[in-house]
Amino acid sequence: MPRYMLSDELWSKLKRIMLQFSIYDKRNLRMMVEGILYRMRVGCPWRDIPEQFGKWNSVYRKFNVWSKKGIWRCLLDALIFEPDLEWVFIDGSYVKAHQHSAGAIGKSPQAIGKSRAGRTSKIHLAIDAYGLPIAFNITGGEVNDCTEAPGIIESLPDTEFFIMDKGYESERIREMIEARGGKAVIPRKRNSKRENPTFDRHLYKQRHLVENAFANLKRFRGVATRYDKLGRNYESTVAIACSYLWLPM
Repeated sequence: MPRYMLSDELWSKLKRIMLQFSIYDKRNLRMMVEGILYRMRVGCPWRDIPEQFGKWNSVYRKFNVWSKKGIWRCLLDALIFEPDLEWVFIDGSYVKAHQHSAGAIGKSPQAIGKSRAGRTSKIHLAIDAYGLPIAFNITGGEVNDCTEAPGIIESLPDTEFFIMDKGYESERIREMIEARGGKAVIPRKRNSKRENPTFDRHLYKQRHLVENAFANLKRFRGVATRYDKLGRNYESTVAIACSYLWLPM
């Protein structure tokens, strides 16, 4: 018998939120969701999901339909409740694209690109002061951190401090943060001669929180390695993992 991820208390909370999005409360709804979580945790092919969760193609179709409708993202937004936005940490992390993630129909790259690590996707993540994910984007691995950061910053409420590493050193990003009434805690590059009055060395040391968040997400093998052919389906897998971190809160 496979291990389950949701206690009765967590399932009750998740089910209440899912029903708000017009998801029909079928008798096997919990087992279907557990099957989706199982596949996220172990990273197995959909065909290898244990029979206790139901027919694999039924579980996959439900996951795919909800992904197409954007329900997994909506669930995450509903679970994010009163984040601590005094500090926001932003960083990116590469994810190796498995060979089975290739072959999607169409010419779209499906958020898979070539980087020094080979064929990869990249998770651009923002977390709050508690270390919980509050926003993310999925791109190909070739996309620079500075390119994606403005969109993430724009999607967030007003924040006092944005903490990022040298990869985000850009005057455009600094000006965007200052225009929103925040402070950019970003170290200058070694060859830079500009002053950095908003850099707080003590606060910058707390950047390990975003690294811890990536470690928590990547303990799910379906997140740590990308197996999904469609970019939106991998995005949904990451959204489910983020939701699982918020669920006990």
